Amino acid sequence: MYLLRAPLRDYAWGSATLLAELQGRIPTGRPEAELWMGAHPGAPAGAVPAGTPQAGEVPLHELLAADPERLLGEASGFGRLPYLVKLLAAGRPLSIQAHPTLDQARAGFAAEEAAGVPASAPQRNYKDDNHKPEMVVALTPFAALCGFRSAADAGTSFARLAAVLAENTALAEGPGNDAGRAAPADTSAAVVAGYAERLLGASDGGGDPDAESAAIESVFCDLLDPSGNWTSGTWVAAAVAALAQAPRVLDEDLNLATAVGIAEHYPEDPGVLVSVLLHRVDLAPGQAIHLPAGNVHAYLYGLGVEVMASSDNVLRGGLTPKHVDIPELREVVAFESVPVPYCIPVSDRAGHLVFRPPFEEFQVERLDLPAAEGSTLTARGPVIAVCTAGRVRVASGADSAELSPGESVFLAADDPAATVHGLGSINNSDPATLFAVTLP
Repeated sequence: MYLLRAPLRDYAWGSATLLAELQGRIPTGRPEAELWMGAHPGAPAGAVPAGTPQAGEVPLHELLAADPERLLGEASGFGRLPYLVKLLAAGRPLSIQAHPTLDQARAGFAAEEAAGVPASAPQRNYKDDNHKPEMVVALTPFAALCGFRSAADAGTSFARLAAVLAENTALAEGPGNDAGRAAPADTSAAVVAGYAERLLGASDGGGDPDAESAAIESVFCDLLDPSGNWTSGTWVAAAVAALAQAPRVLDEDLNLATAVGIAEHYPEDPGVLVSVLLHRVDLAPGQAIHLPAGNVHAYLYGLGVEVMASSDNVLRGGLTPKHVDIPELREVVAFESVPVPYCIPVSDRAGHLVFRPPFEEFQVERLDLPAAEGSTLTARGPVIAVCTAGRVRVASGADSAELSPGESVFLAADDPAATVHGLGSINNSDPATLFAVTLP
């Protein structure tokens, strides 16, 4: 068993307080976005033997490469530790993004390698040759955009926006106003009305999935067209300003209200309006969603345990100053209306909650441990276990480690079965919580 030293990623969208509050420490005053617990070479965790914690740390990917059969067991067939675990703390919206399939990732990575695109180049799309299906379990109230709404629902929201823009134009053209001031809203009102007509028309006649997908794709791509009207920011700002004067509409339409909230952080980004195409999801602590390849999504705020196949491949489509490659994104996105992909846990024979997303790389086991109570991990294969509340003792053979929130361990495939015990918390009536990630 190894103690993990998780590197902190300070992306600009990170919360300045959520991770510090979880760990019971003073905030640094800087964004603290993610703690990475895994072997991805982009930011591998440091591994220290639990039996000799004074020893120097070794990057986890180097440790695993030295003896993959013993440390990974059957997971060595993936050619790597198949998953990456993160504590994600969003203080403002992340980019609108999607991830490739495994075949797309392999082809894209090979093409950029052959073209000699440096791994650190900002225009690089594929950092590795793996796909990135993922899931997140909320630790605090957690909001996200996730997957395309139905064409009918999205069309209704765009129709409301078109009406607000048209009304704003009429007011601007009233006595004493400069009619020229209304031009951006006037033109964009007609375009947005066209989006509504396109989406609603596709949903008529029994809801042909192909027609709905084509309508969603056309609106998505038009909003993000680098040479289109939305990228200058003027139309986005006009839409947000008009909505801000229509509180009744915002009360009626959560997606339009979400767009106005996103605009506080990205005031002229066309991704503000792309959000209207997507489901707004609000997770209570303990709830989870899973995100397959091609699913367009963006986390808005909150703290969660995020688990994914070990990859850093992200195709972005807005709400970011980073590289956006719309043609490549279009190839990756699955333009289909889908229900919100909640991941509902089930209880195993030991009474643990287990999240089993439809991915072959991982499952997530949650253990809530009252003080002085113990349990045995039922997870198999290599395990990364992270404490998120209270204190937990993890023991495997002669090795043991006490974990506080944010701390984690790696259990090799050949380690003896691990037992875990709750050691209480600040309020001893609250159970300690441990998440263990392993093979399904």
